[in-house]
Amino acid sequence: HPAMAALNQTSLQPASFLLLGMAGLEDLHAWLSIPFCLMYVVALLGNFILLFVIATERSLHKPMYLFLAMLAVADLILSSSTVPKALSIFWSLSKEMSFHACLTQMFFTHLSFIAESTILLAMAFDRYMAICNPLRYATVFTHVMVAKIGLAAIARSFCVMFPTIFLLQRLPYCGHSTMPHTYCEHMGIARLACADISINIWYGFATTLLSPGVDIVLIGVSYILILRAVFRLSPKDAQRKAVGTCSSHACVILMFYTPALFSFFTHRFGHNVPHHVHILLANVYVLLPPMLNPIVYTMKNKLI
Repeated sequence: HPAMAALNQTSLQPASFLLLGMAGLEDLHAWLSIPFCLMYVVALLGNFILLFVIATERSLHKPMYLFLAMLAVADLILSSSTVPKALSIFWSLSKEMSFHACLTQMFFTHLSFIAESTILLAMAFDRYMAICNPLRYATVFTHVMVAKIGLAAIARSFCVMFPTIFLLQRLPYCGHSTMPHTYCEHMGIARLACADISINIWYGFATTLLSPGVDIVLIGVSYILILRAVFRLSPKDAQRKAVGTCSSHACVILMFYTPALFSFFTHRFGHNVPHHVHILLANVYVLLPPMLNPIVYTMKNKLI
């Protein structure tokens, strides 16, 4: 019976979700919106200016800067997928979000995160080649190679995230539609289901270990090799400069991965972590790197 089927379908999938923002900190929503708004504006300005400068300045059409431009695009997508909705919740403009809009937001948030992780890895490898193998650098990092890396970053994040849409669509939600969060995350949505979500948990676990997890290890290795090479070869002031550059990049990288991984692991294991701490951290990784990346990467850079 079509009416029954329709009724069944609606009971399984909510038409929309109600996002509550920072559960437990509702009285602070108006105050929280101020740093959110400021950081988002700084992120937008910083990344757009960076893109404009790299696009218009011929001397910056080198691999390092092309990766920076990709990072800026990923940052813009990451922050713009999440922050405008968070602000609309804080200002009580609209807390509702349709089921498909929620899946779309989740898809683009995680997609840009994995793409950014891939680009950070490419940048670390780029620096490793430039410092440890300078003679081969120009032959390895051609414009074609940079374009391939960009496409690989998109393809990889798409392949990781695409299955999650189906993993979430197959779940019954039994009318559970209230989400104590500022944006839709894979596990945040899955937790509302009234069925076994172990596939979602294991899929999320495997992809986290394989995408950001492997990247962190390889980035760490490349920085260790860079520092080793620098301390072998060069005079003291060159060493100081290299350590300065590496440490500022390391800070950005730690700041990008730490809250993301913490947020991920508290979803799995940290049931005694207060909910607002979890949500605050989930917002840190979509706000702080997009704001700080353009500043950190350009501050240490004479050309820009």
